[in-house]
Amino acid sequence: MTMITIIRGGGDLASGVALRLHRAGLKLIVTELPQPLAVRRLVSFAEAVYAGMIEVEGVKAHCVANLTTALEVVHAGQIAVMVDAHTQVLQNLRHTPGAPELGVLIDGRMIKRPPELGIEAAPLVIGLGPGFNAGENCHAVIETNRGHNLGRVFWQGSAEADTGIPESVFSRRSERVLRAPGDGVLVAHAQIGDHLEQGQIVAEVGGVAILAPFKGVLRGLVHPGVAVKKNFKVGDLDPRDNPAYCTQVSDKALAVGGGVLEAILSQPELRQRLWS
Repeated sequence: MTMITIIRGGGDLASGVALRLHRAGLKLIVTELPQPLAVRRLVSFAEAVYAGMIEVEGVKAHCVANLTTALEVVHAGQIAVMVDAHTQVLQNLRHTPGAPELGVLIDGRMIKRPPELGIEAAPLVIGLGPGFNAGENCHAVIETNRGHNLGRVFWQGSAEADTGIPESVFSRRSERVLRAPGDGVLVAHAQIGDHLEQGQIVAEVGGVAILAPFKGVLRGLVHPGVAVKKNFKVGDLDPRDNPAYCTQVSDKALAVGGGVLEAILSQPELRQRLWS
């Protein structure tokens, strides 16, 4: 089999990257937590952990229990998702006879702090957004903040710092992000894709309701039954009121995916081996 690329995290941004790489012919394994907290679940390969399989824009990803099954899924032309919080798959690849070689490690978890795995983890280590410093804890950083540099590859230095301010959609900024009112288990009262009126109940956490701050479409909601902490982002209300956007990867994720693809293809020693 050709060289393997590992993506840490299966949220919507990392999934946009995975989608672009998969369409370019790369072989991918996505690693995730036992209970992923992706908000835009219909465009997040992390949802395979709950559903067994998720299809995003025609690309299927299957949750598998071990490396052997993961390689079978990848060989069949699909994406494998593994519950692997500590990325043990890196060691398994190295010590499994006949396993393909690891080529690229992409950290797309958006944890916004320095990663626990360093630049030595793979021949090419790529970090998405804040927390990564090219030449120190990764080889390349991809800018994830909207603006002139979105999707740009940096081989020295770091991405822009986290602003903590959600991007504006139809002049709605912070209010479109739904947050947990306290610690507890999320109970859903609406589904992704539903149209909501202002004041309509979206979900509740610890018995406290989360209400729609304006009318729009519920573009994202963390998986029901998951425990969340106070102020954690649990939902995304889209004022554009178009349910089609719920199942489409964002322009931002595709731009970041383009930057990742550029970083990979700029390495002659990897380029030919990715498909050979």
